[in-house]
Amino acid sequence: MDFQNVYVNNYVIVLVFLLIGMLLPVVALTLGKWLRPHAPTKEKQTTYESGIEPFHDARIQFNVRYYIFALLFVIFDVEAVFLYPWAVAYNELGLFALIEMLIFVAMLLIGLLYAWKKKVLKWN
Repeated sequence: MDFQNVYVNNYVIVLVFLLIGMLLPVVALTLGKWLRPHAPTKEKQTTYESGIEPFHDARIQFNVRYYIFALLFVIFDVEAVFLYPWAVAYNELGLFALIEMLIFVAMLLIGLLYAWKKKVLKWN
């Protein structure tokens, strides 16, 4: 068994997956552009707001608190995504993984306490 061919073969597989991953969206979007009907009218290009005629510009400024609240949600959502595989494989990972996860959760709790102190979680 030639180890050099095995490594080259692994790189070829990765390269093929990367090319397919880049080519598939381009082909799908191009085919969609060619196949969909395109007949723009003034009515079709107006903003649709539940049947109500638009009465002002849709680009308005929001309070930064909404963005911070959304970022906090994403952070804790990502935490759940990281905790699940760790919990499933906990028996095989051992004490080192437990300590790493405790550090990870502690950092998230520090961020939560900081947001709580800054009153980001308070709705007015």
